[in-house]
Amino acid sequence: MQKTRVLVICVHNSARSQMAEEYIRSLGGDRVEVESAGLEPGTLNPVVVELLKRDGIDISGKRTRSVFDLHAAGESYDYVIAVCSPEAKERCPLFPAEKERLHWPFPDPSAVDGSFEEKLAAVAPIRDRIKTACSDFVDRYVGRDN
Repeated sequence: MQKTRVLVICVHNSARSQMAEEYIRSLGGDRVEVESAGLEPGTLNPVVVELLKRDGIDISGKRTRSVFDLHAAGESYDYVIAVCSPEAKERCPLFPAEKERLHWPFPDPSAVDGSFEEKLAAVAPIRDRIKTACSDFVDRYVGRDN
């Protein structure tokens, strides 16, 4: 069986796209090959690293990636999912999809202010919405391994 190839993109590849990549990977298992990238790769958001860790997913050693590097390498995907906020939609990178391009407009966790604990509390609902969207995506387009 050929795996469904998915690319999740956003502006910095530091938060939303990282979460979506990991949840799609965990839910889709062997049926999916998923990557994430950004227009202007930044550094991983420590709040997102902590929230994923609480779900048993360790991305602490991961690096952000450029969507342009994937494009230059000739990569192709069945589905491309942009998780940019509505405000950043015009900056969200474009990448061709063999089957479908999707846009899931989530708020940017990097825009959240406060202490680390306050940021965790504010970003957790965004994480939950991303997790739900990923579950729905896997159910609709990929199927689960279980």
